[in-house]
Amino acid sequence: MSEFNLIKQHFTRPTHHTNLSVGDDAALISIDSGMELAISADMLVAGTHFFTDAEPYKLGWKSLAVNVSDMAAMGATPKWATLAIALPHNDAQWLSEFSRGFFACANKFNIDLIGGDTTRGSLNICVQIMGEVPIGQAIKRSSAKVDDEIWVSGFLGDAALALAHMQDKLALSEDVFDVCAQALHTPQPRVDLGLALRGIANSAIDISDGLLADLGHILEASNVGATLYLNSIPHSAHLGAEALHDKYIINMILAGGDDYELCFTAPIEKHAAIIKLSEKLQLPLSCIGLISSDISLLVHGLDNEILDIKETGFDHFS
Repeated sequence: MSEFNLIKQHFTRPTHHTNLSVGDDAALISIDSGMELAISADMLVAGTHFFTDAEPYKLGWKSLAVNVSDMAAMGATPKWATLAIALPHNDAQWLSEFSRGFFACANKFNIDLIGGDTTRGSLNICVQIMGEVPIGQAIKRSSAKVDDEIWVSGFLGDAALALAHMQDKLALSEDVFDVCAQALHTPQPRVDLGLALRGIANSAIDISDGLLADLGHILEASNVGATLYLNSIPHSAHLGAEALHDKYIINMILAGGDDYELCFTAPIEKHAAIIKLSEKLQLPLSCIGLISSDISLLVHGLDNEILDIKETGFDHFS
């Protein structure tokens, strides 16, 4: 199969809000009046971000989902994506499953694939995503305020625990691994939450590299500090009551990464509104600490001691 037939068979689908998409030198899009364009890109590299034998359907889902999560963090509606992929060889069955997973995510969030590129090489997937947000309403990292409450969605640590199990660094029971593996391979971007946080949250970020690392980006951009409380940071109940007494699991929760939940800050007077939002979305939202004027990040342990944190999250070049 030629490159162009590969694109036609596996990556050409009808679009819903695009003027011109796959098949020309460039796509053409129009954004709605009163909106501005939010743009982000992520690269997934075999051996770095996923195992080379990863299931192609789940890899297709995740390659788009991690980008959708960036739109959620900005309070933007995802609409368009491009896909550039390097393939070691033309494997029709692999491509069929990969594209099926990619478009399952695209269909769930009403995203058009509008272009991209294919080439021969080591397996490498790069997605660029674009969305719309009302002018002046994007949720940025740089607007956290002293005395803001710090919140996270969902549960943290599952994806990192699944990866550690797959790397033989720890052993999870089969049922626990199954739950954790879902978080690792098929993350669920919190788009509805991101949209609802416009006008509520002062700042937000999605948790990809680890809670402490990503919250650290908010703190640096906003020139503030934070105090967190370990017993308020949500982890899945299947880990048991003893999870927060295990240093290794604590590290997975604080710094494991691949969670793709949202971490956001909001004024304390928005607390009740956030609780109502949690109930409306049927999504756990947990207040885990406060923004402070002291330029530091402190985590209080179960006995209110200050934890000695050596790792804050994933860094490609550390």
